[in-house]
Amino acid sequence: MAKTFVGPQLRQLRRDRQQTQAEMARLLGVSAGYVNLLENNQRSLSVRLLMALSDTYQVDWRHLVRDERSTLLSELRTAIRDPMFSGGGPELPELRAAIDHAPRLVEQFLQLYGIHRTTLERIMRQGTAGGPEGLLASSAEAVIHDFFRNHSNYFHTLEIAAENLRADLSCDADDNYAALKARLLGAHGIRVRRRAAEEMTQALRVYERDERVVHLSEVLDHSNQVFQLAHVLCLVELQGVLDELTAEGGIAKGTSLARCHVELANYFAAAFLMPYPQFLETAENTAYDIDRIGARFGVSYEQACQRLTTLQRPGAQGVPFFFLRVDKAGNVTKRFNSTSFHLAEYGGACPVWNVHMAFRMPGVILPQFVELPDGDQFFTVSRTADRPTMNFATQDHRLSIALGCELQYAKKLRYAAAYNLEDRQMFSKIGINCHLCPRQACSQRAHQPVFMELPLDTSRRGNTRYES
Repeated sequence: MAKTFVGPQLRQLRRDRQQTQAEMARLLGVSAGYVNLLENNQRSLSVRLLMALSDTYQVDWRHLVRDERSTLLSELRTAIRDPMFSGGGPELPELRAAIDHAPRLVEQFLQLYGIHRTTLERIMRQGTAGGPEGLLASSAEAVIHDFFRNHSNYFHTLEIAAENLRADLSCDADDNYAALKARLLGAHGIRVRRRAAEEMTQALRVYERDERVVHLSEVLDHSNQVFQLAHVLCLVELQGVLDELTAEGGIAKGTSLARCHVELANYFAAAFLMPYPQFLETAENTAYDIDRIGARFGVSYEQACQRLTTLQRPGAQGVPFFFLRVDKAGNVTKRFNSTSFHLAEYGGACPVWNVHMAFRMPGVILPQFVELPDGDQFFTVSRTADRPTMNFATQDHRLSIALGCELQYAKKLRYAAAYNLEDRQMFSKIGINCHLCPRQACSQRAHQPVFMELPLDTSRRGNTRYES
């Protein structure tokens, strides 16, 4: 029989009863010295003594011998690697000793650390609302993002519906616009009209349900015209499916519901224009060359990037990407991901990340290897995307798009082929944003971290005014 050590459990059992080692020894019929050896894991527990403990203290013997130290050790090692702990952390023997001799303290430390992480996540989710209510409120954007993330950004029902529609229309990419236009008119009596920019100054597409007309602004290029028609067709033919999906996700009313229906219709449109099996095959065969993918399916760079985040069909998965779109002021205007990484969840505000540098090089794809303060490493590509220009005042309304994945998948991407993935020096040290980033000596820091004090010495000037 394998030796059984129960030191921490035995010590906690005795302390819960407020007993000394001598008192426990008397009840068990052993010496106080033997209890001390047991508590320090210098003696293993015999079957006879295990039964005596179970009978004397009325506890299930299985609870005594259950070894939870490995789980605690893993959680503790993860916690102390957090960048908020400066300096060298405790060694493995110290951690094991803490678990053996102070398990309650370890559990309370991990509980406190969990509260700390939850508070930071609430801060990261905080929108424009001030005060404590702002920490608890969830914006429509956060609700939609969580809804899509919880589905791994993949909706099988919409995928199958898009594939069925594609089969019914039986058209090539060049014929999508005409086929969708004919479907809307023939099946639903909905006409499509292109309108001058002067007539549609506040919208790119308007669907008038009562008049049975879809108005498309002439400023939309061909790929976006097709996308908008597929979007409307989803709202017309699959409203019941959209209602079921949002109901299952607990989204029942208000702005969040409307926004979710819009995003699900966008998902359907992308699935129609880029059918899953053919899209995945093309992505794999081209090593995820976004321009070639866009050319194959007749879609824009942004549409191809966003579709790449949906390749999570069971048994036919692609690289799990995340997607962010930011404006020139650094605001994240769209984010989708099939992961739960903090960079995908909350990132976009770090000036070291070249999603912002892309504005200086319009139309050029910028690869970058990045590392977060917690050590997570990613490969990202960033490039600008132009918005439709309605008039002189709206020219150069440019956005920047970042597509990224875990480092382990970088070898599958053409954009990383020229790099030595073993070179640790090529990683850019980024953060979520300055308020939450613990990095010291960062020349791009714009704010003091909210949860730590950076070292400041009046006798020297550091890279920024926040530390020396």
